[in-house]
Amino acid sequence: KLCDRLGRSGKPLAFCYEAGPCGYGVYRQLTSLGHRCDVVAPSLIPRKPGDRVKTNRRDATMLARLNRAGELTPVWVPDTDHEAMRDLIRLRSVVRQVVTRARQHLQGFLLRHGRKHQRGTAWRMAYRRWLSTLAFEHPAQQIAFQDYVDAVMDAERRLQQVEEQILSLLPEWNQRPVVDALQAMRGIALINAVVLVAEVGDFTRFSNPRQLMAYFGLVPGEQSSGETVWRGGITKTGNTHARRALVEGAWAYRMRPRIGRHKVDRIEALPKVVRDIGWKAQVRLCTRYRRLSARGKNANVVNVAIAREMVGFIWSIACTVQSAPKAA
Repeated sequence: KLCDRLGRSGKPLAFCYEAGPCGYGVYRQLTSLGHRCDVVAPSLIPRKPGDRVKTNRRDATMLARLNRAGELTPVWVPDTDHEAMRDLIRLRSVVRQVVTRARQHLQGFLLRHGRKHQRGTAWRMAYRRWLSTLAFEHPAQQIAFQDYVDAVMDAERRLQQVEEQILSLLPEWNQRPVVDALQAMRGIALINAVVLVAEVGDFTRFSNPRQLMAYFGLVPGEQSSGETVWRGGITKTGNTHARRALVEGAWAYRMRPRIGRHKVDRIEALPKVVRDIGWKAQVRLCTRYRRLSARGKNANVVNVAIAREMVGFIWSIACTVQSAPKAA
């Protein structure tokens, strides 16, 4: 009704609203009626520091003026299929957090009672066999321990089921070629590739890799004035899911460049240009990792620096695939 009333003059209508928890239903409804609609990023809306009065009317007026002046930054709106895959990927992120919390609860319980695994890494087979040998004298403690163990097993089972659902739906997704191509990068296996593609969507909307680095929040913050230049930690703005996947994958560059047997099986069907970019990334990033470590840099700082440089190669691979002409 509002569109009909505003459109009586016959002039084209332009709408905008802030991205939020309500999704893109309004955007799709307005665009289906033939109107232009922008979903704008709230964090990039210019605001006056002295403006302390906030009402819906004032916000709407401000957005309309900024939209007319071209000062708003619209977000990329996925289609329904892409949004559905992204919802599934974010469910996996939630379930991973449940797994982590369940493990922490169990380990905290064991720590309180002086039970410590003496060798090996936690949650490997040896650790799980050790858990099965534990027993507590008091029945209440044994019940609590077993419940903590069951919570971990249930959460891990749920995570496995979600990942299986992702893999089952992947062949039907129109972004499958990009997912396959990104696996040419060391440190990016199938699930992490799906995470990156689902969260970013259209890589070609970034005109250069620096914009994508900023989107991931991997660029350093800066407060400079005159001749004084100060750069701090990364901004951590933008997409946290994709940034986490990149930082996890960057640890793989601690080792020397090589293509393992499993990686060969994944990339042998990829175009040569994609394989070449992946190998170039390995050579550069492995070398840079060693050089930064040799300078005494903190391991986490080195890892984030490598993750930031990974973005440049990821952008190059994704744009190569997404810009390629589609087969008839």
